[in-house]
Amino acid sequence: MNIIACMKQVPDTEAQIRVRPDGLGIVESDIKFVINPYDEYGVEEALRIKEKLGGTVTIVCVGPARAVDAIRTGLAMGADKAVHLDDPAFEGGDTFSTAKALAAAIKGMGGDLIFCGKQAIDDDAATVGSALSELLGIPQVSIVTKVEISEDKKKAKVSRQIVGGEEIIEVPLPCVLTAQKGLNEPRYASLPGIMKAKKKEIKSIKVADLGLNQAEVGAAGAKTKMLKMTSPPARKAGTMIKGESAEETAPQLAKLLREEAKVL
Repeated sequence: MNIIACMKQVPDTEAQIRVRPDGLGIVESDIKFVINPYDEYGVEEALRIKEKLGGTVTIVCVGPARAVDAIRTGLAMGADKAVHLDDPAFEGGDTFSTAKALAAAIKGMGGDLIFCGKQAIDDDAATVGSALSELLGIPQVSIVTKVEISEDKKKAKVSRQIVGGEEIIEVPLPCVLTAQKGLNEPRYASLPGIMKAKKKEIKSIKVADLGLNQAEVGAAGAKTKMLKMTSPPARKAGTMIKGESAEETAPQLAKLLREEAKVL
């Protein structure tokens, strides 16, 4: 099978995020970037299917030069090759213009199965997978927690998370699946895998290579525009309740919940 895993590089979940003075982005100079965690589930599932049924796994990533670090991590996990959409014209894009660039790159690759994370943890938009499937003209199932490929490799039975339960869907291939936590437990890159990743192909793609023009991608092709970014308000200091027993503290707590928090 020809499996494609879309990947985004995002700030580490433990990074201290600071908004730029102009309010149009974050300060990137002193933070660590990693594979988007939900994309990592997609990469892992792609690898497991490859190990079971054979084929290749190709990582496709839109991002600046630093995104190579995340791509190399995916290659070290076991992906065979990667395509890096690396062009200043891609910068500042929203989910639509990003999906358009991904679709243009993937169309010529003949993917049987395309994985995305259900959302990126930086913007939380959760729409690239849906836009990608629409642009490619293939079906999509989101928030997937289990994948089973049929023996003839022509369809997949997938479980997806819904409110209060689970939904099981049969979908023809090719299709787009967006990975949810619980789909698998991503592996760590081994030392041999890291060494092999250094020799694996990362194909750099520019806008012109996709048959697109700069007005269709990045900030120019975006359907939405971020007007301002602000840090959340500082949290107020907590209130300490003094007392030696529940009998002493419970009335104080009830009073605070009623008069200050106003939840009673």
